[in-house]
Amino acid sequence: MAEMTYAVSGMTCGHCAASVTEEISKITGVSDVAVDLPTGAVTVTSDAALSEVTVREAVEEAGYELASH
Repeated sequence: MAEMTYAVSGMTCGHCAASVTEEISKITGVSDVAVDLPTGAVTVTSDAALSEVTVREAVEEAGYELASH
C-alpha cells in the first residue's frame, strides 16, 4: 500500500471535493481518496505508488489544479 498527500487548489465546496474524489478514484489501484477542504489536501491510498502526472491529469479532469510541492 502507498499513501500520498497532494495539495489541490480551487476546491471550495463538497461538490468540488466529490468531483476530485471521483476522478482520482478512477485511477487503477486507488483504494481510497480523502479530501480535507479547508487545507486543500487530498490523501490518496493505492496499491502502489502513483505517478504525479497521473494524479495531476485526474485533478485537471475534475476542473482543478494540483499545486506544486
